[in-house]
Amino acid sequence: MAAVALLGCAVLRPGPPAVSVALARGARPPAPEFRLPRFPEGMLALSDLRGRIVLLNFWASWCLPCRDEAPLLERVWRTYGGRGVTVVGINIHDRETDARRFLLQTGIGYPNLRDPDGRVGRLYGITGLPETFFIGGTGRVVGRFPGAVVDWEVWQEAVERLLANQDQQ
Repeated sequence: MAAVALLGCAVLRPGPPAVSVALARGARPPAPEFRLPRFPEGMLALSDLRGRIVLLNFWASWCLPCRDEAPLLERVWRTYGGRGVTVVGINIHDRETDARRFLLQTGIGYPNLRDPDGRVGRLYGITGLPETFFIGGTGRVVGRFPGAVVDWEVWQEAVERLLANQDQQ
């Protein structure tokens, strides 16, 4: 299974990350609503975060690029949380024990949710792991990064751009 997971991450992620057509061309579809169980307990719904910019990151413990990207998402959360930006991880197609171990090993503090059957991932049309969707304060998808982004400057530029254009989201 690990080989298939690595192949899936690698095959779906050629080349550098790119902001999606939705962000580049101005299409702003509503972000699909969800309510999922939270690690370690409780529930979180997307509607609970209305008014904030949300970086919604789909990941799995067996995805090596997800492990590489996690520290940068933590940095985004710590750097921009006070400016209205929330990072939310959604663990998908994973065993709960493996996901919990991943969170402990990586020291992630931002909210993380469980989507064990991939229902929410399908709603968003994810194409592989990791994949991050940018949701504006009005609840619309304003962009995405398909694949791992392991360059702080790329995250910083994307978040600063979202903050600068908040009134248009």
